[in-house]
Parts: sequence; C-alpha cells; structure tokens
Amino acid sequence: MKPLKPTETIYKSQGTWTDALTVCKNAGIGYSTNQIYREDGNPQEDHPYEDCSCHYEFNNGTCWYAVFDGHEGQKAPHFSSQLTAEIYFSQLTEKKTDDEVREILRQAFISVETGYMQSIGDLLADRLRLQDDLPEGSNSYEAYQKAPHVVESIKRINCELSSGAAAAVALIHNNKLYVANVGNCRVLLCKTDANSVLKVVQLSVDHDLKNEDELLRLAQIGINREYLRNCTYLGNQENTRCLGNYLVKGGYKEFEDLSKATQEPVTAEPDIHGGIVLDDSCRFLLLMTAELYKCIEEATGTDQVNKYIAQCVVEQFREQATLTGVAQAVVDKAVRLHHDWYMSNSNSDKSCSAQREDITLVLRNFNYPMPRAIKTPTTPSSNSFPTQNTLIETAPSPDSTIRSSDTTSTSTNRTIKIEEIGSDNKVKPYVDFSVFYRNAEAAKANGTLPEWWDA
Repeated sequence: MKPLKPTETIYKSQGTWTDALTVCKNAGIGYSTNQIYREDGNPQEDHPYEDCSCHYEFNNGTCWYAVFDGHEGQKAPHFSSQLTAEIYFSQLTEKKTDDEVREILRQAFISVETGYMQSIGDLLADRLRLQDDLPEGSNSYEAYQKAPHVVESIKRINCELSSGAAAAVALIHNNKLYVANVGNCRVLLCKTDANSVLKVVQLSVDHDLKNEDELLRLAQIGINREYLRNCTYLGNQENTRCLGNYLVKGGYKEFEDLSKATQEPVTAEPDIHGGIVLDDSCRFLLLMTAELYKCIEEATGTDQVNKYIAQCVVEQFREQATLTGVAQAVVDKAVRLHHDWYMSNSNSDKSCSAQREDITLVLRNFNYPMPRAIKTPTTPSSNSFPTQNTLIETAPSPDSTIRSSDTTSTSTNRTIKIEEIGSDNKVKPYVDFSVFYRNAEAAKANGTLPEWWDA
C-alpha cells in the first residue's frame, strides 16, 4: 500500500477529533451543491462540493460557527476548517479582554494560513523541477509544442496550487459575539430596536474589488487603482483576501496585473469585529457563502439583499419546525429564484451565467420564536417577540452599531428549574415588562409608535 503524504494524512484524519465536539442545538445549516443549467432540465454538478461549515458548542459554553467558501478544489477549504482546532485549543478561558480574544482569532487565521503553505511544499518542489525541464527561452506556445506533457503537468499543479477559500467565523464567548472573515463570505446579525423593528447589521467585510479600502491597500503596494476598478478578478480570483491560493501570494509575480506589486497583494489577514454583547435585542445570526446573496441579487435585482435574506429567514421561522429546516428553506428559495431567473432570461440575455456555485448558510437562533417547533419548557413565547407584521430595516453601518448600541446585556439562556413550574404546568413569569410598557406609552404619547401597533 502506498504511504500517504503528510497533507493527505491531514485530510484522511480531519474531522475525527471534532466528532467528539457537541453540535450546537441552537443552530442549523442549509446547503446546495453547484449546478450547471442544462437545456433538458436535468441537474448536473460542475465540480465536487467545495464549501465547509461547522456549528459547535465547546465545554465552557463557548460557541463556534464557520463557513468556508472554496474555489479550485476542496483542498484549501478542508484545510482551513482547522480553524476549529486553533480556537478550541487556544486557552480562551484565560482571556479576559476583547483585544485578547480578537488576537486569538487573528492568530488562528495566520496559523492556518502558515500551515497550509507549508503543506504544499512538495507541490512547489514538483513544479520547480518541471519548469527546469521546459526548453530554455521558449514562450508558452513553443514550450507546449516541444514538451506538452511537461506543460500539462505544470498546469495541473498550478490548478492545485490555486485552491483557496474565503472564510467567515463567529465566536460567542462570555456572552459576547466576535466575528472574523477573509474574502466575501458574510455574517449578518439581526436584532430589534425599541420599536420591535428588525435591524440587519453586516458584521463582515467584503474583500473584493468593489471595496474602496481594499483598492487603497492594493494601490499602496504598487497596483494601479483605476485599472483595478475595471477588473473582476485579482490574479485568478475575485477576493482580495483569502486562505490558501499560493499563486496570488508567493507566485503573484506570474500574473501581469499583479507583477508590479511590492509585496504579496492577497493576504490572509482577517477583519475582526467584537465583542458585541448579546442582549435580548439580538434575534438571530447568519453566516453565508457568497453565492447565496449573489444568486438573490442576480435573480431579483435587489440592492437590499441582506434585508431580503433576513426577511426570508423570518418567513421560514413561521413555517419550519427545525432550525435546519429554516436554513435549508432559505437556500432552496435562493436556488429556485436563480434557476427560474436564468430560464426566463437565458434566451434574450447572453450574459446570464449558465450555472451557479455551491451555497452554504449557517443559522444561529438566539430568541426568535418558532411557532411550529415542538414545545418545551424553554421554548420562547411568541407573544414576547416580533409578530408577523415585523418590519425589517438595514442598519446604517456595522461600526456604528457595534460601538454605540451594544454595551449592555441580560442573558437569555436561562435554565428553568422544576420548582418554577406552577400547578397549571406553566412556567412562572420571570421577565419584568414594566420598562417595556412605560416605553410603549411614551412612544404613543410622542407619536413614534409604529403604524401597525395595535393600541
């Protein structure tokens, strides 16, 4: 039997130790594999599923959620999921400040990136050896004519070296939320304001060529900003940050549009936000790969895609019995929308993409009601939360919400004791609504009460 390479050993054993971790029961996952749109309507995948995700609850009450959006194979996204190990073994319980927790997240990304680049050493050595076998001084066409097998082998290795992953993670520790990401996966926090209007806050940063901060960063290392504004790709990918993809990092000089950079243009340095105190206003959290919001944007033309997705989640909370059912129903709707849009426009619009990529959605519920869920003593009462008339708005910016309104907290994870259940088999009330009623009367008096409020 042929022995496994070190990197192959990692992949064969990966996931074994995580089987012992507790899966978070307050979370659900929805997904859909990529699809080529055929004229005969039969489904066909373009490549194996390249996304990864997880939702765990560690022994100390810490919760961990992540999505990894892979490209050019499964190698990088599978390796990147080792972020779970980095966080699990990071001695989080010893960290007291937000800065310390954020540094743990940053170091986890850098450690995984370093480990991945070390794991492809054999590939790089093979490529260098093959490049030495090419006829000296020949261009690509001449090289293929004289040594086609060598050129094909280099092309195969380059494809493997191109494997990369966008990633978004969420860490709940000491009742605070921390979010980190590279690439264009998104994290949305949905919370209600004083008038029970659901606000949608994007906590992640889209690292792509539409991001002015990223364009400025690239311009500072020698890449023409105006040129980048007209580009869709940076080297061989859309994202300006990612895990993996050696070719736009150590091998970036091989790309004409990147060759003038004074340092590696694509980085694995994450954007990190938190800690955001999780109070009663926090309803649910979403982590998604980019294809979910891209499909909806393309199919509907909406410029409020985060709001649209949140509304879909709210609708499914009313219909589904499980959180996985909610997440999967949202993904299924996006898939159906995009397929129908393509079938309606493909004949008239040749720019329509004849396929879509993998989709993954992780949903963490904090306290949003599920009327159809199996009732338990800890199931939230739907009377305490937004009704079917809930309005959804997009918060103006992540930073302003993070820094100004997330400063106080009361935990919603309260364990019901046996003695708290009365003779009528109902849990005794433990929430003081006096402040709520005072605020409602004040809003009514000054005319700020929502129109749909039933006075």
